[in-house]
Amino acid sequence: MILKYSIKSFVLILWLCAITSYASADQIPIDTATYTLSIKKEMVSKAGKPVPAMTVNDGIPGPTLTFQEGGYAVIYVKNEMDVETSVHWHGILLPNFFDGVPYLTTPPIMPGETQKYEFPLKQAGTYWYHSHTMLQEQSGVYGSIVIEPKEKTLEYDSDLVILLSDWTNQKAMNVMRNLKRGNEWYNIKKGTATPLNQVIGRGGFGAQMNFWKQRMEGADIADIYYNAFLNNGQETTEYPDFNPGDKVRVRFINGSASSQFWLTFGGNDPLLVSADGLDVEPVIHNKTFIAIAETYDFIVTIPEEGKIEIRATVQDGSGQTSSYLGNGKVLVAPDVPRPDKIGMMIKMAKMDMKMGAPAMKFKPSEEKPKEMMDKWGMQMDDMDHSDMKMDHSKMEKPDMEMDHSKMNMEEKSSSDSSNKATMQGMDHSKMNNNQPMDKPMEMNGKMDMGASMDKMPGMEMFAEYNYDYLKSPEKTSFPADEPVKEVLLNLTGNMWRYIWSMNGVPLAEADKITIEGGKVTRITLNNLTMMHHPMHLHGHFFRVINDKGEYSPLKHTVNVPPMQKITIEFEGTEEGDWFFHCHVLYHMMGGMARVFSYDTPRDPRLIGFPLKKLTKESDEYYNWGTAEVASQMVGLNMISSNIRNQFNLNLEYGYNQNFEAEVSYERYLYDYFRVFAGVNMENEIEKSLDKISTTAVVGIRFLTPYLFNLDVRLDSKLRPEFRISREIMVFPRTTIFGNYEYQMDFGWTNSLPESGENSNYKAETTWSAGASYILSRNFSVMGLYDNRFGAGGGLTVRF
Repeated sequence: MILKYSIKSFVLILWLCAITSYASADQIPIDTATYTLSIKKEMVSKAGKPVPAMTVNDGIPGPTLTFQEGGYAVIYVKNEMDVETSVHWHGILLPNFFDGVPYLTTPPIMPGETQKYEFPLKQAGTYWYHSHTMLQEQSGVYGSIVIEPKEKTLEYDSDLVILLSDWTNQKAMNVMRNLKRGNEWYNIKKGTATPLNQVIGRGGFGAQMNFWKQRMEGADIADIYYNAFLNNGQETTEYPDFNPGDKVRVRFINGSASSQFWLTFGGNDPLLVSADGLDVEPVIHNKTFIAIAETYDFIVTIPEEGKIEIRATVQDGSGQTSSYLGNGKVLVAPDVPRPDKIGMMIKMAKMDMKMGAPAMKFKPSEEKPKEMMDKWGMQMDDMDHSDMKMDHSKMEKPDMEMDHSKMNMEEKSSSDSSNKATMQGMDHSKMNNNQPMDKPMEMNGKMDMGASMDKMPGMEMFAEYNYDYLKSPEKTSFPADEPVKEVLLNLTGNMWRYIWSMNGVPLAEADKITIEGGKVTRITLNNLTMMHHPMHLHGHFFRVINDKGEYSPLKHTVNVPPMQKITIEFEGTEEGDWFFHCHVLYHMMGGMARVFSYDTPRDPRLIGFPLKKLTKESDEYYNWGTAEVASQMVGLNMISSNIRNQFNLNLEYGYNQNFEAEVSYERYLYDYFRVFAGVNMENEIEKSLDKISTTAVVGIRFLTPYLFNLDVRLDSKLRPEFRISREIMVFPRTTIFGNYEYQMDFGWTNSLPESGENSNYKAETTWSAGASYILSRNFSVMGLYDNRFGAGGGLTVRF
């Protein structure tokens, strides 16, 4: 009996094992590619100095992960650091849980832990991966991805991946702190500062006044000084193994934290064949702007004699990095002239352009993007149109059919067919390919920024920043009867406090944007800042509407130039929450990000990982200060600030025993206006510390047009006071500054000394003026006169 029971049990176990093995074999793809990435802290030297960094598999960049389209990726990421980390697979269409944004889609990887990512490979092309935790990407956590197509149809002999990046010897958090405090050192170091003497010398004083009136110092292109610009981790790379006549597919990835490049090629012009991993109609294109997080593939032919230089010149002209393919004499890449920032200012001043849209609002829950668009940016109503020669045939309005005669419908695609079926998971059989391409936004007295901007006075400076050279090999338009949801996102920023946002609302104060399944979401990105913003949507490809109409290209990242609009659109085919943000790392950390939500249940594996942890990253407190040691006095100023709140400590002590100290708290109501309360201490008897007066103070502080700092206050003795200060860079490295304070005492709470006619009123005036010469990021020499302390000079230390 026992034997019979044992046999039955054994047979049952074998049957269960067989079923389990069959199920497992059916679920796990045979063509699985497995990688392990180890992230650790190490000392790394990329620009002549070993500094703390983060490596992936002991290198920067990390290894190239190579896959096969249609296969299956399994990636183990091991955190060998003492802080949490993450990895996002940029541009890859994958299940929401594995997208890699900590606290939004995926749990963070805690110290000592290993996290497994796995997903089917639905696409081919060039992509990359990077950390999505704080500023770790700047520290070295990034690498490349190549997914080979099922069927290779493009003609080339070999591949070369070139991953561009920027390198600073500073800690990334110190870079962010320096941006928050508004130090001009980075522009000085790069040689891109525009002091007043140079502006006046170019006849641009009127333009400078226009910028100051709008609370802006001047035209800006890039914020940070970098010690080096790298390709594949080196300032210069050589690839001598390529032979004459070889066709090389060069896969460019811009993995920089905040640098954008112009790509130029020596020798014959290259053939551009892919953008953001997806094929485009091949086009000869030499000078190509590659924004942060974009990828472009080119096919170059190695010449019979000489080697090709491929140069990436950073957008503001402050540096470059080069790769050399082949052997022999160098075929030099064309130069890209450094931008003329003063010339840009002069041109902009001639335009009716209202700059300075707020990066934060009094009521963040009331976005009102249409009102913001109408109030700020390019104002066309009062503009002199006499010089404009607009080609209206190229302007598209709602319900206006495209002029297809300008489209080469007979061009044959030589692109990889494998990508044609993977464009954002679209069912192209449902597409109405005869549908005219609509322009989403009405004119309403404003010009569509996509319409012949280069014909407008002054706007030729942005003419090269477009995607009109990109054409999809297939129609990408949506069915005519598919409902459309319109979304307007104004890109807004404040350089003074380094806060970035959309519609004037930083991420920490923003609600989710709902994406409806079964609808097309059409987003107008209206840039109201003077900076470029490469906007990236996780987990999707979107149409970038250009002059190719129904053949507009699909991308995962789109660059929006200053004061221009770009329209993107995509089908709601996913589920979960997805991140949408500017890929300038410091803009994202400053608040230019949103969560796109399909409003589906949150993955239960994220319990214990609240989304608030991610959104509050843009609301971190940053601390900084200055100390002054002069021949007549010492001073200390310390600040701790986040988006809305700021704590201040100010201390001044003269060797003649005059003294003042103040502690205050400020609450920002919007960009330039805040209320404050604090405690002030100062000596009552001149040049004596025998009697210290302590008073409470309340008031307002306001950054006025022309960049004057205004402080209006009332103390606990009911004495009104106003203070005004300003500083201006007049020469390279040289700043002049001044401060004026006027206090009124009407004797409302105390008896005033008898003084003839003015016995009921006493005034006290304090003023100072001086100049400072910047020696380095942390040190300046200065000289000043203060009517409390006298004249002298000394050293300013920033920390």
